[in-house]
Amino acid sequence: LFDSNKPACGFFASSGESRKFDPNFKGPIYNRSCTDILCCIVFIFALLGYFAVGILAWSQGDPRKVIYPTDSRGQFFPCTRTPHVKKPLLFYFNILKCASPLVLLEFQCPTTQLCVDSCPDRHLTLVKAKLGSKEDHEYYKRYCKEGVDFSQLLLRDGLCPAMLMPSKAFTRRCLPALGTMKGGVVVVGNETTFDDGQGVSINASDVIFEDYTQSWHWILLGLVIAMVVSLIFIVLLRFLAGVMVWVMIVLVILVIGYGIFHCYMEFASLKGQPGSDVTIRDLGLQTDFSIYLQIRQTWLAFMIILAIVEFIIILLLIFLRKRILIAIALIKEASRAVGHVMSSLFYPLLTFALLSVVIAYWAITAVFLSTSNEQVYKVFNKTDDCPFALETCDPKTFNSSNISAQCPDAECLFSFYGGETVYHKYLILFQFYNVFLFFWCANFVTALGQVTLSGAFASYYWAFKKPDDIPAYPIFSSLGRALRYHTGSLAFGSLILSLVQVIRVLLEYLDHKLKGAQNKAAKFFLKCMKCCFWCLEKCIKFLNRNAYIMIAIYGKNFCSSARDAFFLLMRNIIRVAVLDKVTDFLLFLGKLLIVGIVGIFSFFFFSGRIKAVEEAAPSLNYYWVPILTVVVGSYLIAHGFFSVYAMCVDTLFLCFLDDLERNDGSSERPYFMSQSLLSLLKKSNEEAKSVD
Repeated sequence: LFDSNKPACGFFASSGESRKFDPNFKGPIYNRSCTDILCCIVFIFALLGYFAVGILAWSQGDPRKVIYPTDSRGQFFPCTRTPHVKKPLLFYFNILKCASPLVLLEFQCPTTQLCVDSCPDRHLTLVKAKLGSKEDHEYYKRYCKEGVDFSQLLLRDGLCPAMLMPSKAFTRRCLPALGTMKGGVVVVGNETTFDDGQGVSINASDVIFEDYTQSWHWILLGLVIAMVVSLIFIVLLRFLAGVMVWVMIVLVILVIGYGIFHCYMEFASLKGQPGSDVTIRDLGLQTDFSIYLQIRQTWLAFMIILAIVEFIIILLLIFLRKRILIAIALIKEASRAVGHVMSSLFYPLLTFALLSVVIAYWAITAVFLSTSNEQVYKVFNKTDDCPFALETCDPKTFNSSNISAQCPDAECLFSFYGGETVYHKYLILFQFYNVFLFFWCANFVTALGQVTLSGAFASYYWAFKKPDDIPAYPIFSSLGRALRYHTGSLAFGSLILSLVQVIRVLLEYLDHKLKGAQNKAAKFFLKCMKCCFWCLEKCIKFLNRNAYIMIAIYGKNFCSSARDAFFLLMRNIIRVAVLDKVTDFLLFLGKLLIVGIVGIFSFFFFSGRIKAVEEAAPSLNYYWVPILTVVVGSYLIAHGFFSVYAMCVDTLFLCFLDDLERNDGSSERPYFMSQSLLSLLKKSNEEAKSVD
């Protein structure tokens, strides 16, 4: 698993000392060897096993169970088998029971299911139907089992559903028309039909799709504009990053100052008011929190708290001013790096394509696994004297079997989906393996993207003369190194993260099962476990991200890279905190700005408020349909661009910290950082060679 010439795995196996100078180091190492070979072999065999599970599932599964409805006896369209009665729609007694994780394992909803000729179109309970008219009786009996005596019917008999609700047919199933009105018909603006202007009435559900067909090319144009604006924002960060950060800080100080002033004015206005001098302690706990705003002590406490926060922020600005300037300079440098490695902005398309393949393979395999169960029939007898009761039977040969002769009252009825073969016994393990490999492969694809991008941006930083010394096609060379030498390391890091994620999924499943339990101690313990593993997942993602950067630069195994990155960051923890918050703010502001610009522009365009292009705007029934589509798409595009930018900032930051520890500015050990960073740190290279 580990190279013999590299340190053993363990974050605390190192003393955290600064790096020693290596005269041969000039950026990402090209002469490297394979790392974590054992984990690479394990990952390859796991993938082969994953393919074998998929082939086995595809040979055993029956996706018709998803496409076509089956009743409680496991039959496809059972009511259509009757020569004279055709009931193609499946009705569920209690659709809420279908909202269970068990449905994903067996694709069988644990409630009574009947075939009906049409779905319910009104809300009606069993109690109201029994007390209602004969028409209500006949209507409700359509959704009950056959031969029901409505006058003597009880809810606990389970012969009828407890309630009917307006439903619509979807994939030949009656599903609740949630969020709809007027008997399950789709409504827009409280209207079910619309006049198209030529005296023809059209359905409301067709209006939305019609709007898409009229505006799809303008939606694409809006998404292209979002892409261009995202690129422009990244380019402008090298000029506006400092201004944006300092404006944000000043605004925060002014807002807190205004809060202090407002609290003082409220405190002064309550002077002399009856009851305003009562203390919070005397007032006690009140459910109406507005009562606390009527006493002076509350506003005094607010004013003191805000004053302390203001004082702390000013102190941080005084003592961390230099680190904030370094963070701003690194952000500007990241903008230059992205400008020189433009192909990095399109790499998320490859990541998206690979993730789509992983998700599609997982979903298809899950469907085939879940539908590979067979119909299991068991012997049911009205009395208890049948020795074959609850034994497996075959309905085709049951009437001529020995069981029917010894137990005349026995019936061979559908019991559940399952199987008696070895495959069916281990089916739950195949499902678990499918979920686990899904997480592992998805995390591997993400890790591959992070290593590829960090290797390309590290090539930019360690180029002494930029852009002349930047290697050609840095993205492709970095991707090739990652796949050739570090597949095992990427698999190792993604395996650790996948284990934690699977544990979180199991905890969510247990939480769902314990929702109806009364054991508060167990619920509290489960909540604590969920919180702890959520925090653990965040920490592992942070460590993996920085470990992948070190792998891309130095070519070491995963544990050594994670340890080196961890101690390098711990030696510069304040710089890490400052850069992280400043970068998060700028990226959040960028997303907000891009979505806002594109959203406002699309609103004025699609609503016809721009006179210059009023004639070009499509005629829409509801202009919010393309507007919402453009806004959501713009956010996803901005997130994709800024994920590359964030990776660039993190890579340059680790390179910057390593540069400070590795070099001293002499002619033998010159700094590789930009001239702006050298000026901020008041450092220089002996030879007047500027990076810019």
